[in-house]
Amino acid sequence: MSELLRAPAEIMYAEELDWLESIDDNPKPFSWRLSPKMVRLFILGSERADGLDREISQKWFGDRSFVERSIVTLASDRGLLLIGDPGTGKSWLAELLSAAICRNSTLVVQGTAGTTEDHIKYSWNVSMVIAKGQSRESMIPSPIMTAMETGAIGRFEELTRSTSDVQDALISILSEKYISVPELESGSGDDNIVFAKPGFSIIATANSRDRGVNDLSSALKRRFNFVRIPVVTNKKSEAEIVRFRTEELLRRHAIELDVPPTLLDVLLQSFADLRASAAAAGSDDEKLESALSTAEQIGVLEDAVLHSNFFGEHALTARTLASSLVGSLTRREPEDLAILNKYLHGVVEPRSKEEGGAWPEFLEGGRDAIATLS
Repeated sequence: MSELLRAPAEIMYAEELDWLESIDDNPKPFSWRLSPKMVRLFILGSERADGLDREISQKWFGDRSFVERSIVTLASDRGLLLIGDPGTGKSWLAELLSAAICRNSTLVVQGTAGTTEDHIKYSWNVSMVIAKGQSRESMIPSPIMTAMETGAIGRFEELTRSTSDVQDALISILSEKYISVPELESGSGDDNIVFAKPGFSIIATANSRDRGVNDLSSALKRRFNFVRIPVVTNKKSEAEIVRFRTEELLRRHAIELDVPPTLLDVLLQSFADLRASAAAAGSDDEKLESALSTAEQIGVLEDAVLHSNFFGEHALTARTLASSLVGSLTRREPEDLAILNKYLHGVVEPRSKEEGGAWPEFLEGGRDAIATLS
């Protein structure tokens, strides 16, 4: 695990998964490695009432009903579509579900404008086809086909970014639960139909801001259960998410650096202020291009932590945090700089005079960062 830049959830939490599997005597659907109850416990963490001999860490922060509905969907024969704004944890939830259910979260297709049917069905090893002809041996199964053959969970990221042809091919897979391979002759010794084994399902994610890019057809929508993941607005929940991800970052980089709670509060309040400003804006020109998601908040803190570790005094400061916030959220110049400058003068400056604390240094660091980028 130490040799991986980012280990998938089934490797990162292998010890927990092994232990949960060893004590799990609840009914399991299909070939699931864990029962639905244990899948939920793995994702949301254990409580004292669970009566376990060890603590299971919470890995996804959100309403437990979203997790339960997702698990129930996967225990049926329907696909699961996680939809929401950027940075709401859709992909992370999909990864955790796959890791807990089949111990493999890496059977992933990334939806883009360049995604083709081959990416969700199969392609061919050209050199082997030339040498031996078309056969199952020379066929390259897609991650979705591999999930079908092994009774596992296949993942499709950013479904609405793929074209209608790809979406139509997915309808057939979700409906019929098999893929035909017409290039292989029936009765030639090579099975020309790949059937899905029990346990196969698809978890797709879609960005609600991509509406209109490649809208889902009503036929495809009928084959998915929708679970809408809302933006985290509760400060306590958001603080838990940011803290969890930051601790994970520090462990991965072997960094010993303290993140003062006061600075975490400054970061949370800053994003809350900017979101409120965006909600009140009359046009897109008055909004930051950033979605101001929890994921972007984590990115700001990650940038500040790494900068403090490598170029600072191994201590996170309000000045560094402000510089990282301006640098991370400025994507259009001069529009975003003007919005951030207005925020500093109209909100942060009065607050620094009234409350003091870390706000004056945060104000100064933000002004310096804007001056540098202007």
